[in-house]
Amino acid sequence: MTVKPFLVFDQVETAKLLDFSSLVDAIKLASQEYAKNKICSPERMVVPMPSNGVMLSMPATSADIAIHKLVNVQPANHALNIPTINGQVSVYDAETGSPLFLLDGPEVTGRRTAAVSMLVIRTFLEAQPEEILIIGTGTQATYHLRAIHALHPQAKVWMRGLNAADSQSFCDKNRSIHSELHPADPDIFPEGVQVVITVTTSTVAVYDEQAITGKLIIGVGAFKPEMAEIGKTTLFGSDIYVDDPVGVRHEAGDLIQAGIDWEKTRSLAEALTEKPDLKRPIVFKSVGTAAWDLAACRVAKEKLGF
Repeated sequence: MTVKPFLVFDQVETAKLLDFSSLVDAIKLASQEYAKNKICSPERMVVPMPSNGVMLSMPATSADIAIHKLVNVQPANHALNIPTINGQVSVYDAETGSPLFLLDGPEVTGRRTAAVSMLVIRTFLEAQPEEILIIGTGTQATYHLRAIHALHPQAKVWMRGLNAADSQSFCDKNRSIHSELHPADPDIFPEGVQVVITVTTSTVAVYDEQAITGKLIIGVGAFKPEMAEIGKTTLFGSDIYVDDPVGVRHEAGDLIQAGIDWEKTRSLAEALTEKPDLKRPIVFKSVGTAAWDLAACRVAKEKLGF
């Protein structure tokens, strides 16, 4: 019996396998399968590590492949000037359980998370966005900027960091990714923005404006109960959609703290099968699920010819 070699891909190689256009399509399909229980993605296991670190275990299975994302988060690494997140995503044939390949965990996470936001834009906006505001200047801000450039290259992107200097610094470092990149006034939200994407770990709301039809709010950070990015003014004036109806109840800090009625939230899968009312203000809350990692692994698998 011939056994195929087990392939290992580093961060750069993983990025080449996961173009954003293919990721968006794969996540769209996976969201519908997840809603129909055709993808099994249990709640992630969190195991403590030294120095306030954690190991995150996130498996998912479907009819074609099984995946396991195992990543370590060590905040103390920041002081050592080394990555705070390390890990891999292992991919297996679902029928035989045989290992196929290994992808870089942080790269998969960054790209699939940004791809979810791009799918949300495609689903909840009637036209291509002309102006987008990103609040936050960390790793996810960079991945979202790359995704925007790939799928909305003409869009003007505003950056809002902790202060004016932070915003300017991010723009200076990343203008090579997307030339239409501009620092936003720390006290004023640009009027022409159609999409606001929050990618912070804030414990207080960084966006709490009056809900407005045609201005889509996407919350990506606030993945712990004590975190909050979007305030009550925005939330209670909007229809709320979520990527993972189970995960948000434990992880979506801004929704938890606002006391959102979970029965009134709707899933991404619902929006893909039943056209949402775009005359209503919309907030989309993303917490992530291993189902999206599985979708990314499908993209890589197809590129590799498995």
